[in-house]
Amino acid sequence: MKNYLIGILLLSLSFSCAEKQFEEKNKQEPTMDKVKLMTLDPGHFHSALVQKTMYPQVDSTVYVFAPEGPEVQDFLNKIEQYNTRAEHPTGWNVKTNFGDDYLEQMIAQKPGNVMMVAGKNSKKIDYILEAVKAGLNVYADKPLVINPEGFVKLKEAFEIAEENGVMIYDIMTERFESTTMMQKLFSTLPKVFGELVDGTPDEPAISKESVHHFFKYVSGNPLVRPAWFFDVNEEGEGIVDVTTHLVDLVQWEAFPEQIIDSTDVEMLKAKRWPTVLSLEEFTKVTKLSDYPEYLKKDVAKDGLNVYSNGEMIYKIKGKHAKVSVIWNYQAPEGTGDTHYSIMRGTKCDLIIKQGAEENYKPVLYIQPSIKSPFEDILQSAIDTQIQKLFPGTTAEKMSDGLWKINIPDEFKIGHEAHFAQVTDNYLQYLEAGELPEWEIPNMITKYYTTIAAYKMAKED
Repeated sequence: MKNYLIGILLLSLSFSCAEKQFEEKNKQEPTMDKVKLMTLDPGHFHSALVQKTMYPQVDSTVYVFAPEGPEVQDFLNKIEQYNTRAEHPTGWNVKTNFGDDYLEQMIAQKPGNVMMVAGKNSKKIDYILEAVKAGLNVYADKPLVINPEGFVKLKEAFEIAEENGVMIYDIMTERFESTTMMQKLFSTLPKVFGELVDGTPDEPAISKESVHHFFKYVSGNPLVRPAWFFDVNEEGEGIVDVTTHLVDLVQWEAFPEQIIDSTDVEMLKAKRWPTVLSLEEFTKVTKLSDYPEYLKKDVAKDGLNVYSNGEMIYKIKGKHAKVSVIWNYQAPEGTGDTHYSIMRGTKCDLIIKQGAEENYKPVLYIQPSIKSPFEDILQSAIDTQIQKLFPGTTAEKMSDGLWKINIPDEFKIGHEAHFAQVTDNYLQYLEAGELPEWEIPNMITKYYTTIAAYKMAKED
């Protein structure tokens, strides 16, 4: 694969011979016509982040089909901001088509060949179904589905996409976070990591926890969220939303490029709980003076109860895994969304922390379970393998016995920049006309897992 913003990050994805062969196939000169994007009903800021960068394979004219309102206007404002910024301005030419029949208009006109969608999760799977039926490729923000009914439609959509020769792909930005990539890389080195343990429900082989915030800044400006974002019937509960990234990372790191079937997953425990927002907090993040009528069902005396938090413990291919997501109102000053992850190996644990000691920036640590000659083994791995993919990386021994992996700042490009990397990846798949063989079955299993957790948590 080519054209990543930082070329070396691409290399760290190339662990297997199969993927290297796939890359060789894609080094040919482009043979397909320009990709033409159609953005449908952009209700989430991720739809704009896809266009924060321009791509040589993508036509500069983008078609927007949406109902009129503040959400599409916010999208257009962000595109204008990118077009007029002082450094590296984009040059998008936006053609808009507003109306209540925006989906029908997109299908009827089909001015593009790729539908990009990031908005109301409740509608997303229906958009995807109609797109693939019409012979359109789909590039969609997560999650693709938020309930069991949607999962049934998703399996149908993949079948239709295959019949019509088009592609469905969800935007997994977290695969491109440098500490996550490094954690995966070390886990593939038997001399350092050994192999992934089986784990237990109390001490899983792999755990991932994500903490997010309703009030935040995007592209330097306070994010205004639509009121429906707080309606779990529209956005989905936390256990089927952000957990999509974490379940994906469990599969991607623990079983790289292996096909995972739903029969490989056994859900053991799942729970959900609300974040409570006062009216003042709700107003600050939505700019609305009161809760809309459709949210009144979730309002109690202490405020708006949003079931944005969830946790699941499950077995995947015999290994215990734990995934949890937490939403707070606002991060402390100088901080932001955080991530914690651990992979337990027979020779060491690979731990990502993002707390106060790390200045709220993700840092990878290695906790060895063997002593001598671990230091020599670790340094040899860095010199002979890590440095090839992440030049300048060093290991620093801490007083508590941990080894801190110092990744050069050039690889820490931030969440917003990851959207361009995923998009570059998708464009290469479009040109090749196929995804790696493990991607589609693993996408289906990923959503099978989140929906299984949702059902168990609701039952409990």
